[in-house]
Amino acid sequence: MIVDAHHHFWDPAIADYPGLTDELATIRRAFGPGDLAPLLHSTGVDATVLVQTRSSHEETVDFLAIAGRTPWIRGVVGWVDLTDPAIDDALASLLGGPGGERLVGIRHQAHDEPDPEWLVRNDVARGVEAVGRAGLAYDLLVRPRELPAALALARRLPEVRFVVDHVAKPPIATGAMEPWATLIAQFGELEHVACKVSGMVTEADWTRWTIADLQPYVDHVLAVFGPDRLLFGSDWPVCLLAATYDQVVEAARQAFAGLTNAERASVFGTTAARIYRL
Repeated sequence: MIVDAHHHFWDPAIADYPGLTDELATIRRAFGPGDLAPLLHSTGVDATVLVQTRSSHEETVDFLAIAGRTPWIRGVVGWVDLTDPAIDDALASLLGGPGGERLVGIRHQAHDEPDPEWLVRNDVARGVEAVGRAGLAYDLLVRPRELPAALALARRLPEVRFVVDHVAKPPIATGAMEPWATLIAQFGELEHVACKVSGMVTEADWTRWTIADLQPYVDHVLAVFGPDRLLFGSDWPVCLLAATYDQVVEAARQAFAGLTNAERASVFGTTAARIYRL
């Protein structure tokens, strides 16, 4: 089974999306299951994980309802207020509501917080601990700036399953490897942390990227995490800024062409199924 472990839906006509700035005008329109389904069919992707786009409990409720009626959406990474003293109740409400069995993880846009140490605030860490207690994974949406805090959090909470989104957004467009490479290498020893190979084309030059631009970063996280701790994700429709869905899938297949069949199966499905308990 091939799993796209990271994609989004949104509709600017019914909600505000702070991330959809003028620079992203070409994707500032509605995207939903009807848009993605034919792309999955054409690329042989069998299942997906739908990921939150804004800090909204209501969006998570909506996503779970969509997943409940869309068989190929096997999981939802939603949002809750990690600093809410009643976070256990909020998670229980989501898990017990329509489509609640599809809730597999929680995420917050930590890289948008002014404080690079936001993830290691005691109130935030207590919230992430509650996420793990509820049987859910926690997605780390970070850039290199936040990697030290993400590492400290992961070390503090070894019982929580963590997933680093978008290989922590290295500066692919410039070709620079440091300090990203050294920072993310420290996660290698943490068996409870996995990493999504996703969102890379939009960190590269949108109009001129090649597989050769992506390969050093893929090779590095492969060496750090191994194939059994890597997950493929498209980051659709954000990826459309730089590539079609088909191109993203093909780029990943080329980037991992040197792996064995079993190792590719891990990256393209088995790891996602295990980490997110799909």
